[in-house]
Amino acid sequence: MDICNHTPSGQGLDQGITPVAGKAIDYPSDHLVPLHNHPTAQLLHAVQGVMVVGTDTGQWIVPPTRGLWMPAGVMHRIRMVGDVHVRTVYIRPDASPGLPTQCQVVSISPLLRELILASINVAQPYAPDSRDGRLMTLLLDEVALLPSLPLRLPQPTDPDLLTICEAIANSPDDLSTLGDWAARLGVDPKTIQRRFARQTGMTFGQWRQQARLIMALEQLASGVKVVDVALNLGYGSPSAFATMFKRQFGATPSAYFR
Repeated sequence: MDICNHTPSGQGLDQGITPVAGKAIDYPSDHLVPLHNHPTAQLLHAVQGVMVVGTDTGQWIVPPTRGLWMPAGVMHRIRMVGDVHVRTVYIRPDASPGLPTQCQVVSISPLLRELILASINVAQPYAPDSRDGRLMTLLLDEVALLPSLPLRLPQPTDPDLLTICEAIANSPDDLSTLGDWAARLGVDPKTIQRRFARQTGMTFGQWRQQARLIMALEQLASGVKVVDVALNLGYGSPSAFATMFKRQFGATPSAYFR
């Protein structure tokens, strides 16, 4: 249910009538927003629930306290994990110099979070020299400082790599090594490793770990117990999984969503 309706008649908030526009919309669990794009850039933030955002080049998972920067014109789809309360900001590409040009998960500071929430109540259009205009300018200043986070899973296009990646996605507890996959596909292991590096910027092991991390976040957000997540993803023990998780995200799995 869309809970924001400050849109001028016949115009969408993503049309760039003003440099910045805020919007709130709530989605039920498992809702899928189909493939689409916007003429403006978009900063997606969920105050509740988790979003899984996909494009032709990769997948990003966006838990609470995080956001996703989506440049203008990028085709993307969004899947909701749990009931998701999205608070989003549309930003015109010329609104500020140096806006990010790539999709990326970003950290949302307490100040930026409050500015996003405040932007939702700003009626459109607003005057640049008004209180609302100054609020939006401050929001842009905070967006310029967004730190990127490692929550992207790049998607290769090579058929052999796709076979491997799809198998890992379907069976993340499969412990097959790069040598095992090379034997099955009839390809030299070094060739597969070079293709992974060229198409994803990662080794086979790094890609598999990143895939498992993203699946772990999705399962944890759905309420799966830490011990079950660890076993589902092929870790020998919950402690081994927790150590890897904390090294990547700075918090234990049980503490992350608190």
